Amino acid sequence: MKGPLEFVIVMAVLAGLVLFLSGPLRRAAPAEDEPGGDRLAELEAAREAKYRELRDAELDHSTGKLSDADYEELDRTLRGEAIEILRSIDRATIDPR
Repeated sequence: MKGPLEFVIVMAVLAGLVLFLSGPLRRAAPAEDEPGGDRLAELEAAREAKYRELRDAELDHSTGKLSDADYEELDRTLRGEAIEILRSIDRATIDPR
């Protein structure tokens, strides 16, 4: 009785191990492999970087590193660039090429 039971346990452990190790091979390809996925990822990274620049400018203004006039000019420029990035993201998600 010990022989067949051990065999079943070993086979179950091996099957579980094979399923676990082959998991990455059985998964679907990531979204970046889709056409336009790289472009969209670049645009999203640019969006986050632009948001970071806006936050930094706001912090610099609130701590007195930027004058009101300089902040307004920088803010207007950064927001304009952010809007263009968002429009590009919209175009990329509507018509990915």
